[in-house]
Amino acid sequence: MAEDPKAAGPGPEARSGQGRLGRRELLVKVLWIGVWLVFLNSPVRDLLAGGHTRGGTVAGAVGLTAFVAAYLILVFREMGRPFAPRAVASLLTVLAVLAPALAYGLGTEWSGLFVYLSVACGATLPPRLACWAIPGSALMMYLVGLRWGVYTIDEDLLLVVLIGFAMVGVGQLVRTTIELRKARATVAQLAANEERLRLARDLHDLLGHSLSLITLKSELAGRMLPEHPDKAARQVADIEQVSRQALVDVREAVTGYRRPRLAVELAGTLVALTAAGVAAEVPAEPDLAGVPEEAESALAWALREAVTNVVRHSGADRCTVRLTRRQTLDGPVLELAVEDDGSGGGGGGFGNGLTGLTERLEKAGGTLEAGRARHGFRLVARVPVGPAADIGSGA
Repeated sequence: MAEDPKAAGPGPEARSGQGRLGRRELLVKVLWIGVWLVFLNSPVRDLLAGGHTRGGTVAGAVGLTAFVAAYLILVFREMGRPFAPRAVASLLTVLAVLAPALAYGLGTEWSGLFVYLSVACGATLPPRLACWAIPGSALMMYLVGLRWGVYTIDEDLLLVVLIGFAMVGVGQLVRTTIELRKARATVAQLAANEERLRLARDLHDLLGHSLSLITLKSELAGRMLPEHPDKAARQVADIEQVSRQALVDVREAVTGYRRPRLAVELAGTLVALTAAGVAAEVPAEPDLAGVPEEAESALAWALREAVTNVVRHSGADRCTVRLTRRQTLDGPVLELAVEDDGSGGGGGGFGNGLTGLTERLEKAGGTLEAGRARHGFRLVARVPVGPAADIGSGA
């Protein structure tokens, strides 16, 4: 975890993490679909064995290529998406025609194609339709087996049924995960809208009365100025007083909005690290009893800066955040420790981000330690709690 030369919020790393997560999901999906291609083992060996006529071998190769292409397009594009009747029905029809045709014409070595048909049905069809299509795939396999003298229900037939219904569950899980992500995005948008409304209400409450009073007194001063300049001067003095008080109120309100909260930053940390593909261990409910607002804000800034550096510079796979109360010689402190297993960057010393954090923590009576750890980089920020914090906060 190297120091970041620029102080930044959690927004950019979340966006950069999304691309990384998308690439990882794509790779996992490709590998997961590729595992099932092991069932092509028997048809390919049968073609290479040369037990068919030239025409049969060519037809088998072309049919197998078309079957695999239709299967990959169907599962890769449609799995987890809302049911698209035309696209799914067209590709499933291709699979449902080629699987029995190839198995019927070339032998039982091609019966593994029914596994793909069952998987495709379970992964792309709605559960109600899949519950009929999967047994139908097994029935077609059984009927084709009769052509080659297979009259028993063997493990291959059971495999077609079991894998198909397992894919129904996997497909449902994928769709649920997608819906959950959409719901999270919606909740985040609603929260942002609610915050905007709250800001608008607060500003209206703060400035509405003051601005109305300033307008009224300005009109009075304008009318009094020609004949009663002394009274107009008093009105102008009142306008100045009201304006100064309004400015103070606005500054206090803006300071409250800008001050980060540790609980919010911890939640944002989990989201940012997870989105960046970093395994995160983050405390859920921080104990902030006796922690002044300035000290809490300093720890929140320290956490934000540390997470920014983990995502942008460390290349870490794991990050641990701990919040601990400790008793020191100077009194009780609240300690925030952020440790990752990354490279930690190449430069020595503190950059602008960590230097700014050190100054911010010192104003709250706290300290900052950052440097290489045994397996990565470690940042530790401490602020006093209880009576000691009141003394430190005045520094």
